[in-house]
Amino acid sequence: MQFGVFTVGDVTVDPTNGRLPSERERIKAMVAIALKAEEVGLDVFATGEHHNPPFVPSSPTTMLGYIAARTERLLLSTSTTLITTNDPVKIAEDYAMLQHLADGRVDLMMGRGNTGPVYPWFGQDIRNGIPLAIENYDLLRRLWREDVVDWTGRFRTPLQSFTSTPRPLDGVPPFVWHGSIRSPEIAEQAAYYGDGFFANHIFWPKEHTQRMVGLYRQRFAHYGHGSPEQAIVGLGGQVFIRKNSQDAVREFRPYFDNAPVYGHGPSLEEFTAQTPLTVGSPQQVIDRTLGFREYVGDYQRQLFLIDHAGLPLKTVLEQLDILGEEVVPVLRKEFDSLRPAHVPEAPTHASLVAARDVAAGLAEAEGAR
Repeated sequence: MQFGVFTVGDVTVDPTNGRLPSERERIKAMVAIALKAEEVGLDVFATGEHHNPPFVPSSPTTMLGYIAARTERLLLSTSTTLITTNDPVKIAEDYAMLQHLADGRVDLMMGRGNTGPVYPWFGQDIRNGIPLAIENYDLLRRLWREDVVDWTGRFRTPLQSFTSTPRPLDGVPPFVWHGSIRSPEIAEQAAYYGDGFFANHIFWPKEHTQRMVGLYRQRFAHYGHGSPEQAIVGLGGQVFIRKNSQDAVREFRPYFDNAPVYGHGPSLEEFTAQTPLTVGSPQQVIDRTLGFREYVGDYQRQLFLIDHAGLPLKTVLEQLDILGEEVVPVLRKEFDSLRPAHVPEAPTHASLVAARDVAAGLAEAEGAR
């Protein structure tokens, strides 16, 4: 089981003192969060992709490449790579380059994002969101798996005898998750290719996440990739932790009440009751997170959002200390003890290379008969 944090990179006023960090401060804070994540023993740092204020992560590979040079073990990912408005050729090149620089410590999550105006900014129509996601990803897979590609589609110019460079590290592309909040078509896409499915799991009640993950598992098996239990699932999550729950609620409430996405809506108590947001003690976070398994089954990756809504960096780093020292070790032990032997662990570059070599060996042996 992999545990980590993801950031959306929002630049938001701290409601407790009215201070707005600069873009530079926020970018540097995201780097500090990644470095701290490795220090406290987490497995993954993931960044979103946005091209509009108040967000700063418009170039995920630049940030992840910088972090790769300053870390040794941390797996670097995206919490959204805009498959709809980015050119698949550029995605193929950028993430293969990052894969080489990071010695394989890279995967990425395809998504459509949640900002409608981004489509015309990059020459696309939001009404084509799902078709763009399907066509662009199909081309991306071919670019990573075929040395020479001839291709014609609906949304970009044709390719003739095109080779994407650099080629993926060891001939194995980065593992891909398909992220979605509400679109069953994306769960279907992930299942079709045998890729991972990442449920955002932040804004919706558990029943919605259960249906989305259940659909993905069912279709994963339908396409012959394994049993439903062997499908590769990731979940988002949102936590704020203090030694006791009263302190956590008191400290987090002004940030929740003024958050750009859900502020000035349901109360903190209503939102924590209706969604997986957990504000409380380490034990409450452990119990709530372990409960996710009851409605999505055994899964491979858990990412927490901890740095949004204007929370100062000092507070976020304190959250990481608590996660690393008191929460994740318990979760890791409990989830590992509960996972049946036939349920796979989270994919890594090393495991993908090994699986490729095993498959090649079996094919060679079969051909020699």
